[in-house]
Amino acid sequence: MAEREVILPITGMTCASCSARVEKALRKAPGVLAAEVNLAGEQALVRYDPGLVQPEALQAAVEQAGYGVVVDEITLAITGMTCASCSARVEKALRKLPGVLAAEVNLASEQALVRYVPGMVERTDLVAAVEQAGYGVILPSATDEAAEDVEARAREAEMTVRRRRLLVGVVFGLPLFVLSMARDFGLIAPWLIGEGAAMMATMRDAAMGEIMAMVAARDDLLNWLFLALATPVQFYSGRDFYRHAWRALRARTATMDTLIALGSSAAYFYSLAMLLSGAPGHVYFETAALIITLILVGKYLEARAKGQTSAAIKALIGLQPKTARVVRGGQEVDVPLTEVRVGEMIIVRPGEKIPVDGVIVSGESTIDESMLTGESLPVEKRSGDPVFGATINRSGSFQMRATRIGKDSALAQIIRLVQEAQGSKAPVQALVDRVSAVFVPIVIVIALITFLGWLWAGVGLTQALIFAVAVLVIACPCALGLATPTAIMVGTGTGASHGILIRNAEALERAASLHAVVFDKTGTITHGRPAVTDVVMVARPVLAQGTQSDGTGDQVLLQIAAAAESRSEHPLGVAIVKAAQERGLAVERPTRFQAVSGAGVEAEVGGQTVLVGTLRWLRERGVEIHALEAIVDQLQNEGKTAIAVAVDSEAWGVIALADTVKPTAAEAVAKLHQAGIEVALLTGDNQRTAAAIAAAVGIPATAVYAEVKPDEKAAIVARLQQSGPHGKPRRVAMVGDGINDAPALAQADVGIAMGSGTDVAMETADITLMRSDPRGVVQAIALSRATVRTIRWNLFWAFAYNVLLIPVAAGVFYPLTGWQLSPVLAAAAMAFSSVFVVTNSLRLRRVRMG
Repeated sequence: MAEREVILPITGMTCASCSARVEKALRKAPGVLAAEVNLAGEQALVRYDPGLVQPEALQAAVEQAGYGVVVDEITLAITGMTCASCSARVEKALRKLPGVLAAEVNLASEQALVRYVPGMVERTDLVAAVEQAGYGVILPSATDEAAEDVEARAREAEMTVRRRRLLVGVVFGLPLFVLSMARDFGLIAPWLIGEGAAMMATMRDAAMGEIMAMVAARDDLLNWLFLALATPVQFYSGRDFYRHAWRALRARTATMDTLIALGSSAAYFYSLAMLLSGAPGHVYFETAALIITLILVGKYLEARAKGQTSAAIKALIGLQPKTARVVRGGQEVDVPLTEVRVGEMIIVRPGEKIPVDGVIVSGESTIDESMLTGESLPVEKRSGDPVFGATINRSGSFQMRATRIGKDSALAQIIRLVQEAQGSKAPVQALVDRVSAVFVPIVIVIALITFLGWLWAGVGLTQALIFAVAVLVIACPCALGLATPTAIMVGTGTGASHGILIRNAEALERAASLHAVVFDKTGTITHGRPAVTDVVMVARPVLAQGTQSDGTGDQVLLQIAAAAESRSEHPLGVAIVKAAQERGLAVERPTRFQAVSGAGVEAEVGGQTVLVGTLRWLRERGVEIHALEAIVDQLQNEGKTAIAVAVDSEAWGVIALADTVKPTAAEAVAKLHQAGIEVALLTGDNQRTAAAIAAAVGIPATAVYAEVKPDEKAAIVARLQQSGPHGKPRRVAMVGDGINDAPALAQADVGIAMGSGTDVAMETADITLMRSDPRGVVQAIALSRATVRTIRWNLFWAFAYNVLLIPVAAGVFYPLTGWQLSPVLAAAAMAFSSVFVVTNSLRLRRVRMG
């Protein structure tokens, strides 16, 4: 049994009982042989069986015990990977290092995400492990150049080399193919040997005719020409295949490059042996060259397409401006973004991008925040409002104070979330990884059996070799390796461009199979703030002389109530003032103001005493409220808060307020029902208010949970998860604001946080919606379903391609029809399979999301 040892730095321990608890938690993990915790050194020395437990599980055991593990994370840009076997090999090399807790390699993005214990292993060790496995790492430059720019330049250099090798393959391989086909179809040899030689012999220069006849008689001169054309393709264009195959052999493994190197080499060296020995028979130099050239064509197209899969993240990175106009020493100075400090004043002019996150200090404008929220309409901003880096200032100049810069900015957090999601693995990928690990060796065995079987059947060495080469070339794990990560990359990138941030591939897969969605009322179905819904006048207003009025009836009632509330800080008072301002009514400041807790406000406006508050309070102040009681009862039955207004002890009317339903909520609920998903409403409000809101958006009364305390929400979600038909569990999503709904978000199969962009890293949510629009829930689910559907189709075609075409390449139809799949066609089919998978994933960029 192979034992391994890891030292975990522990945080949060304060006494001996803490260390004992950590020890106990570690020892309970299956596969742990011994665990010793040092309280003074704050470390845990763990010996374990890697076949039974992984370091990541040890970290989880410590965290479940209530303590932490000091872990660092790094993303390495890998070069030289060509198939799923390559990515699996890099993962294996990284995971072998002591101190590495987890390593995930994404073939599509060509990146490795490594979580490790600092001190036990460093970046140089990780790079060395990748290079010893036969691959390269793009290292950041010593200058201040951004890591993204360094990687982009390195990738472009890699593409330049690919283009050059492909060009050599086409320049030499195409004439080789044309000449070979012309000879095979009798278009060259007859002309040289028969009629052409006779014609030349009758010419004035009879010696030339004799020379041509001699050349034609030596048909192997063409074979030497074929050798000259095929050799640059074989050893220059195909250099990487040989190099990677050799490295894989030294590591006692095999990859796609092994198959290509074996297949093309078999055709090339067989032909070379035939030519040098002078043995009669057909040579296959064109087959060897075209195998390499066609694979290079496929790989080049695949690389171009893979570049498009990360277009969304590249677009986000490119949004950040390079400089900021900072006020220093009374002067406006343009400085690099990296030099901006928190608290500095920044000037933003019309048409410019906002450099960093901040708060407007003076001025006002409209801001295009579509890159952040996906909402195309610009947002009005004034003094005190937050603004976000990389959004566009459409009109007006303003001065802002920087609050968040660098990695703390909203854009940086979005980029980090998207990158983590794109680098994560969906659960279905585990099956692909297991298949890819044994795929290439199995194909080599099948090719060997094919060769020996046909040789035994008596078809001859040449024919048996053709079948074996076709098997080697047709089988490729590339499509398998790209099926899942390319779809994940495009899906999460598309979501980000629409203001939908998906944390990882697992959440994406779970969201595709939801049975129910639970909405927390406040801030999701409703706006989360009170607004005036009704203004009911019961008495003819008589204003004091000198009091300004902009209307009659209801407008006068709202105007005088707003004047009384203009000095109030209560949310209901603020809502009344806002409603008056939105209607264009002038709001006076009261000459006297008093707020009565739990009752209302008393103010003097234009010499008149105004009371705004509850019916009970107005009655206590001697106001006759009989005319208001029926109105208040009706409004309260509708789930609204009714505020009575009296002027000089006379009841004037009632103003109703409610947390208004978002205009898109009913549409979102209807679309969820159409998608076969149940919808429930969860709220701490009373049953009457909850029922009114539910009825307004189309949620059935049986799916309303009212007067629920914050700590009870998670229990209700858990109950819904167990309430499927026949006692089967259901997948339930919880939609909330990510603060008091955190336990319910964590309990749900998919937690969806609806925010406004002020905090894009809601740790408890699997999906974050940057817009406060419930339709985003519909879009997130539609995107998840489309992505999972694409993954399934990709995997189906990748598996079907190999299952169907390997037997065909092995000659299954040859005994009956004499038809065979040539190695050249096999190479074309193999190249097409990978390109098909990637381009199929790219269709997600145009997916309809509800």
